[in-house]
Amino acid sequence: MTYYSYILKSLKTGTYYYGSTANIDKRLKLHNAGKVNYTKPKRPWVLHFSETHLTRSDAFRREYFYKSIDGYNFLKDQGII
Repeated sequence: MTYYSYILKSLKTGTYYYGSTANIDKRLKLHNAGKVNYTKPKRPWVLHFSETHLTRSDAFRREYFYKSIDGYNFLKDQGII
């Protein structure tokens, strides 16, 4: 099974949301349907960036890296955000 770490961008506010999942299409639909409390008021969302991983734990680790200051700097340096 493939797992994903991903970054969504709000078309309403321009803010980013970092997450991980096994089914990226289904997860994006949940965000845009208002089923995720944090992202509900900032809809609609688009998939901005994603990476694939072989294990769920690798996807979680990458998600948490995105949320760290080092991850933020990495994403800025790479021109991702």
